[in-house]
Amino acid sequence: MQRRPGFPAKLPGSASSAGGAPPRAAATGPSGGRPAMAAATGTGLDSAAVRARMVQKLAAAGISSPQVLHAMGLVERHRFVDSALGNQAYEDTSLPIGMGQTISKPSIVARMCELLLGAEGARTGGLGRVLEIGTGCGYQAAVLSVLAREVYTLERLRNLHEKARDNLRPFRLPNVHLMFGDGMLGYPKGAPYSAIIAAAGGDTVPQAWCDQLAVGGRLVAPMAVAGSQQMLLVIDKSAHGLKQNVLEPVHFVPLKSGIA
Repeated sequence: MQRRPGFPAKLPGSASSAGGAPPRAAATGPSGGRPAMAAATGTGLDSAAVRARMVQKLAAAGISSPQVLHAMGLVERHRFVDSALGNQAYEDTSLPIGMGQTISKPSIVARMCELLLGAEGARTGGLGRVLEIGTGCGYQAAVLSVLAREVYTLERLRNLHEKARDNLRPFRLPNVHLMFGDGMLGYPKGAPYSAIIAAAGGDTVPQAWCDQLAVGGRLVAPMAVAGSQQMLLVIDKSAHGLKQNVLEPVHFVPLKSGIA
């Protein structure tokens, strides 16, 4: 597996404006190298063993990608939730992050990342340039930073955009670019993307996303397919057009246009 910036290669103890140049989540360290998160020790939420247990549960639930399990084990989810909810950080549950939004269940993040990776990403060791719609608190962007060469992530709510920036800063991820803007428009300056992932569900997939997806790329998003029921959607783009697969039911916050 190729190493991604910002995280250690092995989990210890476990088997801005959308119109301008996108800001990075954080700069590299004084040495100019790839800074790595300090290895966590102890028995509290900082312990790698806590994350390892979560990873074991994800594997038991059907997540089989070594890359995704590795990424889920590296990123400290408790750093992306309010301290009052910290004791629930590694449970398989969504949690409120403010402004009516939530951080997705670990199983959903892992499932969508595994679908995004697909057979091609698994074969090549990772993803290229990824667009994330709905930064939220920044947790999924951190996971994606381990799987992708470059991550562009859009958030339409300014307070959440700023929260994600603050949450991600300690991780020092030079391959994550945070943008404040309307996710329904995508981010054409970074296109084409080898993968696009959305953390909000609408009635239809915006045309901008399909246009910005590279040929050979994959899009994973929740969409209302059967009436008001959200379903997980996988779209593959080839030279001949788009191929859509509808998977299991999911529940995400609504996809909205504009900024706030």
